[in-house]
Amino acid sequence: MEPIKIVVHYINKKILKGYTQNFFPNKPVFHVLPADADKPKELIEILMEEIKAVFFVRDFIGKKDYKEKKYYPEGVKPQGRVIEVTCKDGEVMVGTTTGYDPKRSGFFVFPADPQSNNIKIYIVSSVVVKVRYL
Repeated sequence: MEPIKIVVHYINKKILKGYTQNFFPNKPVFHVLPADADKPKELIEILMEEIKAVFFVRDFIGKKDYKEKKYYPEGVKPQGRVIEVTCKDGEVMVGTTTGYDPKRSGFFVFPADPQSNNIKIYIVSSVVVKVRYL
């Protein structure tokens, strides 16, 4: 399995950027090789119960001044159900999902904005306060 670029957002607001090869949504743990040159180059164990979300990203820098669109342009027919997710920390994410079930440990959202640095986001269900279908 090829290393995948991810950004892990912890519940305590800590952020870890790095690479994973063993992320599986149904497993309680996965590992990240940090991208930060200041961190030791050893795998860090991530416990799903400690995180808010895993962002699968195009790059680690992102676009700091870019305001991500929270809607689909007129005429665009997205695949899956369009969903708005509000997390406990107030962050709102809009995109599509094919597998939201509040009884599951988490679910994937594919961002509405095609220019987003995020390719997909795995959101842990325990951090969600509101889900709205659009």
